[in-house]
Amino acid sequence: MAYILNIETATKNCSVTLAKDGEILVCLEMAEEGYSHAEKLHVFFEQALQQVGLAFQDLNAIAVSQGPGSYTGLRIGVSAAKGLCYALNIPLLAIDTLETLARQLTVAEGKIIPMIDARRMEVFTAVFDSSYARLRATEAEIIETTTYDTLEGTLHLVGDGAAKCKAVLNDPRFVYHDTIVYPSAREMSRISFEKYQKSDTVDVAYFEPFYLKDFVMTTKPKKS
Repeated sequence: MAYILNIETATKNCSVTLAKDGEILVCLEMAEEGYSHAEKLHVFFEQALQQVGLAFQDLNAIAVSQGPGSYTGLRIGVSAAKGLCYALNIPLLAIDTLETLARQLTVAEGKIIPMIDARRMEVFTAVFDSSYARLRATEAEIIETTTYDTLEGTLHLVGDGAAKCKAVLNDPRFVYHDTIVYPSAREMSRISFEKYQKSDTVDVAYFEPFYLKDFVMTTKPKKS
């Protein structure tokens, strides 16, 4: 029996699930423009455990979204996950953010292209088949009309980066799934349990999020 706390903070969605052997017991999440992750995350931890009558000491592992995504969001999630692992002396599991986003779709055929909004016409993206096997590595890609010319069949686009691509990727083979927007800890639960069973863990001391792009601090110009 394994109780795993799953943490997803790579985007605006602050999402936490508590799962037992890969089955979700509690899911708490909130997507806000202001990125309230720092305020909500530990509250969600305590609420999730209280709802099923467990304590932090009952946890067997912590799983965290590894990115790519928001620099600030990833940093908050990973810092919280590391802190719990250190305090409880339990393993840390790292889950690919784009895979969890892809798993929000169930398709009989074609390819799944999860997209996390970066800026302008750029997205963090990868390509998976209908069984969620990775076909193209994660990258920060500027979307153009020719971006997916080498891919055949129906292409299913999902994520908060997909909507802005409609004007560029408007061939009938592109199918947009607008109702599903952000990665969620819901899809992390089964992946994290499978990793736990295989002891596929990361080093708590040295693990860093997969930011993909360097963090750029922007400031408003001073008035003369």
